[in-house]
Amino acid sequence: QLQLAESGGGLVQPGGSLRLSCTASGFTSRYSVIAWFRQAPGKEREAVSCITGSDEVINYPDSVKGRFTITRDIAGNGVWLIMNNLKPEDTAVYFCGRAPRWQCSPRSTDFTSWGQGTQVTVSS
Repeated sequence: QLQLAESGGGLVQPGGSLRLSCTASGFTSRYSVIAWFRQAPGKEREAVSCITGSDEVINYPDSVKGRFTITRDIAGNGVWLIMNNLKPEDTAVYFCGRAPRWQCSPRSTDFTSWGQGTQVTVSS
């Protein structure tokens, strides 16, 4: 029974930065991938960035490449999403998800555990 929790969201001006944290409790293994998704009002849940058990990473939207970085924390039991040069279109609820698979997936239906989400608002 795995539980995930996100933190680090907030209000930031365009061009600013935030670091989101995803922490896990309960049983997990390297046979899993962790990914960040986001969902803006009226939009589908969108895959943002993913990391595998072997630390391969994928950033999905072209709009975040070069600005967002997913990484494990020092202890290896959490995942960060480091977001730089934030734009108003990044505004969304950001979710951390875990999928029992070897390879990353952009499909939210592949993910079986979710955090409650953390709000990121980019506005002047």
